[in-house]
Amino acid sequence: EYNPDQYLWEPEFTLAGRKYKRIDLELSNERNQTLKCSHYVPAIIPENTALPCVIYCHGNSGCRADANEAAVILLPSNITLFALDFAGSGLSGGEYVSLGWHEKQDLKSVVSFLRKNKEVSCIGLWGRSMGAVTSLLYGAEDPSIAGMVLDSAFSNLYELMLELVDVYKIRVPKFTVKMAVHYMRRVIQRRAKFDIMDLNVVQFAPKTFIPALFGHASSDVFIQSHHTDRIHQAYAGDKNLIKFDGDHNSARPQFYYDSVSIFFYNVLNPPQFPSACSNKLEKYYNRGAGTNESLLYEIINGLRAAGTDAGSSSAAAASFTNGAAQPP
Repeated sequence: EYNPDQYLWEPEFTLAGRKYKRIDLELSNERNQTLKCSHYVPAIIPENTALPCVIYCHGNSGCRADANEAAVILLPSNITLFALDFAGSGLSGGEYVSLGWHEKQDLKSVVSFLRKNKEVSCIGLWGRSMGAVTSLLYGAEDPSIAGMVLDSAFSNLYELMLELVDVYKIRVPKFTVKMAVHYMRRVIQRRAKFDIMDLNVVQFAPKTFIPALFGHASSDVFIQSHHTDRIHQAYAGDKNLIKFDGDHNSARPQFYYDSVSIFFYNVLNPPQFPSACSNKLEKYYNRGAGTNESLLYEIINGLRAAGTDAGSSSAAAASFTNGAAQPP
């Protein structure tokens, strides 16, 4: 857990010479779990003016504090920012995350809420890692989304799990690797109520036409960049791909954020009204930087246990239960 007043932007704050406010609220998803949310908006909005909104979708072990840097990028352009703790993360209800499968329904609840807000015009999505997968899954079902930024998505969870065996040099005999992965599949189905085989994200790409900006760190060994390459190649909508130095959890370079800002400005077309925007944007502590993808790490630990004794259900189940499923 975390203290929102310590890790989020203040309820009232100044950024680039303008005043903004943080509106905290609670929503419920289709599983009747409480979602803790924050909406960052200008303190004063001209009458009869609706602003576009970007929903930030955090990674597996993240929370809405991960959106702190996104506020710096978007708010000066008259784009509001909505951040949430997915179920099983942060301060929201729920015990487990599902790497995008159930989070898609959380995102649906947020979009439905914003659609009813007369001060919100069009909606964009910005997702990182699990959040990028969530955005892709939801975007395939809602073509009205104006644009998506997709940072470090995996293309297929089953294939990713097989890759992690090699990346982390898990000492499982090759002939037992698939057996161990399928064992973990059963554990995850039982605990988190989703099937890893359903997270074949690349299959949704040819059905999605929302303009998208893809990003991936070239030295990411956790979710390797070829995952984004596959999704980008299959993606049906207008698209662009940016590779940059760094790894899975490293801070993103300024040129990437500049590209994100330009992308959202073009697809959301925010209204212009007098402002005191400055190029010298304030820097703010971002709690989300450097966090690990804990569910995937627990899958790794589970594979180790399953490889040691594929016939025993206790070791891997205990590892999975005591790890990623817990809020950070």
